[in-house]
Amino acid sequence: MRDTLSIMPEALPKPPDRPSAAQRCVFVYGTLRAGGRNDIRRFQPPAQWVGRAQLAGALYHLGGYPGLVLGGGGVVFGEVWRIAPALEAQLDRLEDVRADDEGEYRRREVRLLVDGVALDCLVYEIHPDRIRGRAVIAAGDWMACGPRAD
Repeated sequence: MRDTLSIMPEALPKPPDRPSAAQRCVFVYGTLRAGGRNDIRRFQPPAQWVGRAQLAGALYHLGGYPGLVLGGGGVVFGEVWRIAPALEAQLDRLEDVRADDEGEYRRREVRLLVDGVALDCLVYEIHPDRIRGRAVIAAGDWMACGPRAD
């Protein structure tokens, strides 16, 4: 008799579900990451974990938090969470998003691969005026860098 290894389908990693029409995904890269000062899991209604992701961009050290500029040759690491509209509104307030795009952050849409599944995600990009004279976080990972007083 031959020994065989069988893997039950439920034991295989499951790709993330696509968000419903009432939900969307958000890519968080700084204090909103799990374990961060503004950990997204502290908000209500609760966010649902989707997975880790990365995108092309540059991460700037703004003291107690980072700012992301999309594009370029760098890589920024973060997490993707599924959020409800009520939580999205809270995040917009936290990130000082304004209709005229003159707030601290601007809302952007990006397509990211999470566990092999392409998902459209909201991401908060820092206003370009806020990064003048600020250092780039070369590793692209806020959690590995940590805050510092500026």
